[in-house]
Amino acid sequence: MYNWISALADLQTRGEPCVLVTIIEELGSTPRNAGSKMVISASQTFDTIGGGHLEYKAMEIARQMLASGQQNTHLERFSLGASLGQCCGGVTVLLFEPMGQVQAQIAVFGAGHVGRALVPLLASLPCKVRWIDSREAEFPEHLPHGVRKIVAEEPLDEVDELPAGSYCIVMTHNHQLDLELSAAILKRNDFAYFGLIGSKTKRVKFEHRLRDRGFDSSTLQRMRCPMGIGEVKGKLPVEIAISIAGEIIATYNADFGQHTSRAEPIAKLLPASRRSQR
Repeated sequence: MYNWISALADLQTRGEPCVLVTIIEELGSTPRNAGSKMVISASQTFDTIGGGHLEYKAMEIARQMLASGQQNTHLERFSLGASLGQCCGGVTVLLFEPMGQVQAQIAVFGAGHVGRALVPLLASLPCKVRWIDSREAEFPEHLPHGVRKIVAEEPLDEVDELPAGSYCIVMTHNHQLDLELSAAILKRNDFAYFGLIGSKTKRVKFEHRLRDRGFDSSTLQRMRCPMGIGEVKGKLPVEIAISIAGEIIATYNADFGQHTSRAEPIAKLLPASRRSQR
C-alpha cells in the first residue's frame, strides 16, 4: 500500500488528477491528529485520515471536485458525532487540495515546422494536446507525454470531436484548409481560445471570406490572427512557438484567475469555544 507521498508522486508522474486531503484542525476525540493526509483519485485512495464515515464523506467530496474539474482548495468542517454518527464525537476540519488537474485541452492543427516547435512547449504545461495532421510523416518519432497524435485524412472532422472550452491553434500547410478549419471552429463558438497563424493581410482576406459565409464582426473578433505575444519578435519556428505558447498561458491564467475560492476562513469552521483561543 502506497503512503500518500508516494501515491501523489506516482499520480503526478502519470498526469492523473487527484485530491490531497489534510486534517488541518481537530478538537476533542478524533480518529487521527492534525497533519494526517490521504490522496484520493477518481478510482483509488491512498493512506487514511481515520476511516469511517468521515473518510467516506472526504472521498465523496474529493470525487465531486474531480468530476467538476474544480481548481480551488476547499475547507470542510465535520462534527463527527452530531453529523456523521461516529463514536469519537470530536470536530475535524479537512482541507481539500486539487492536484494535477488538467487546465487546458489544446488542439493543434498542423505538424509543420512551427507545430513541431510549439507542441513540446505546450506539453510541458498542465494541459492535454491533440496534434492533428493528415501527413503522418510530419510527426516526430517520439511524442512528448500528454500529446495525442491524430492522423486524420479529413482534419476538419476533428473539430466536432473537441470538448467545449478547447484552445484551438490552426497552422496547417494549406490556406484553404486553414479557412475551412477557421469556419468550423467559429461556427461552434464554444472555444476558450482560437489562434490562426498568419499575417494581418491573411486576417483581412479570411475575414472577408468568413463574412461572406455569414459570420458577424463579434464572432470574428474572437479569432487571434496574427496570434502570439507581439513583444516576442522573430521568424524562427521556435521564436514563433514561444510567442504562441506565451499567449496561451496568458489566456488560461486569466480564465482560471476569474474563479475565486469560496472557502470560509478556518476560524469560522471551528466551534465558537475554539475560535476565542486563536
